[in-house]
Amino acid sequence: MTTPIQRDPIRLELLKNAFAAIADEMAATVVRTARSYVIKEAMDFSTGLIDAQGNLIAQGLCLPMHMGSFPPTIETVLSRFAGDMHEGDVYITNDPYTGGGTHLPDIYVFKPIHFDGELLGFAAAIGHQTDIGGRVAGGNACDNTEIFQEGLRIPPVRLFSRGEVSEDMMAVLRLNVRLPEKVHGDVMATVSACTRGERAMQQLAQRYGLAVLREEMAHLLDYTERMTRSELRALADGEWTFDDYLDDDGFSEDPIRIRCRIVKRGDGLTADFSGSSPQVKGSINLPFSMTQSCTWACVRCIMDPSLPTNSGFMRAIRVLAEPGSVVYPVTPAPVAARGLTAMRATEAIWGALALMLPSKVFACGAQGDFGVTIAGYDARSEPFVLLEFLFGTWGGRPNKDTNDGLSSLAVNYSNSPVEVLEGEQPLRIESYGFRADSGGPGKHRGGVGMVRSYRLTGVPEAVLQVRSDRQKFQPYGLQGGHDGALAANYLNDGTGPRRQLPGKFMRTFLRGELYEAVLAGGGGWGDPLEREPAAVLEDVIDGKVTLEAAQRDYGVCLDAGGKHVDDDATETRRAEMREARSAIVG
Repeated sequence: MTTPIQRDPIRLELLKNAFAAIADEMAATVVRTARSYVIKEAMDFSTGLIDAQGNLIAQGLCLPMHMGSFPPTIETVLSRFAGDMHEGDVYITNDPYTGGGTHLPDIYVFKPIHFDGELLGFAAAIGHQTDIGGRVAGGNACDNTEIFQEGLRIPPVRLFSRGEVSEDMMAVLRLNVRLPEKVHGDVMATVSACTRGERAMQQLAQRYGLAVLREEMAHLLDYTERMTRSELRALADGEWTFDDYLDDDGFSEDPIRIRCRIVKRGDGLTADFSGSSPQVKGSINLPFSMTQSCTWACVRCIMDPSLPTNSGFMRAIRVLAEPGSVVYPVTPAPVAARGLTAMRATEAIWGALALMLPSKVFACGAQGDFGVTIAGYDARSEPFVLLEFLFGTWGGRPNKDTNDGLSSLAVNYSNSPVEVLEGEQPLRIESYGFRADSGGPGKHRGGVGMVRSYRLTGVPEAVLQVRSDRQKFQPYGLQGGHDGALAANYLNDGTGPRRQLPGKFMRTFLRGELYEAVLAGGGGWGDPLEREPAAVLEDVIDGKVTLEAAQRDYGVCLDAGGKHVDDDATETRRAEMREARSAIVG
């Protein structure tokens, strides 16, 4: 008879922190060894540890939105290779329909961790590749109409077998992408991270024993579930529904609704996306595994920060959606630009959570609504691919001002440094800064939007492909806060005024032309007339709010130089604005 493992809360706490530290060490390995700035600079990757049953045990400090995509993806690997896993194996997949992935540029890597000949779990990593083949460079085009156009599809397969790389699989991967050395390097960076995780977990097993480590991983999941349910139990029961919209899919002008209904009963919570628009022709459909992951990431933001991030947390939160909808597409629906819909899904979830917890949730920000690809061939016929996702700002918060120029809680992304881009690509970044008056007015102002412009310099022409949004539907304000400013795309060919482009397009980009990405601003939180005049003055001095907007939106009157608040004029102006509001309501 096996002797039961004696529970030890101190040991559990030590191992919980050890698992998290290992996942973070894996992330650091990716940053140190990756080739592309998409991964090493923008941080579009994640790392994690998974137990032998496919439960997420810990995730590195990477992209929260990736949190829930590891378990459904490893499930397909377990289904394919159960009973045939060996030390030194490495499995990869990227296909959302056969491998549980989210879109083709995201290649998942799993390495089984063995100790004393037995399977302990898996080290896992996901990296967004600069290219994955397909009809448009970068693998992020929003005008594909079926997944077969989007690039190389990889079902769960072995990349390494008993420590030996599959040269055949690597040859297929290299042949199908435009930047084989960069993609090869990034994939191997994630493999290296998994090897780091494998060795660290084996060291823990050497110290504590295999049986103890297995038992404590199970205890950690149960502990996290108990803590999550306890926290949910303390919240009021009810139902809250919120709709947000994508402008269109690039083919039709019809808006695309993302509907989220939060249902809280007892110690469980359900996010129901029934009523969202049907899947669309363009490639912005969001695979259900990512819809789940978005939900878990958003709900995690309203919970105790000390709560472990693992599958135990996910057990208390159910996600529902209708197959064939934009948040649960079925094959062969295209999904390359699914990140755009992921952003809107998180904003719908947070909108519903704001109805549930109005004093805790922030207004809508400007997330990664812009994906910019500039690609072509240089004078030596060597391919180049610029791929970046632009993140702008937060919405106003219930208790304080916003963060300007920072990606959202769900994504934790970084914009690529100008110097890196200009050093590697045949272009020049001619502007990169804030938009005055773009943040939604509020007691706590919405974050100001950003502007980033690109001029092609080093080649005669390239392909410019952009997937963007928020040109029709503004980021929402809350509790009386105003919506943020709309986004826009502009092109200036030097022959006249700049002209506005649609939200989603692909065109030839000629040398000397300037493309300008104008990001939306975040929504405000609370009544703008309750904002401290001193805070408005600071915004004016910083160039985030103009003198005219200070008076128009906030009722704050400044002197001609914009250096001091006119207290008497401000009091009079705000009284007039409140009286005008009352007359409209009456």
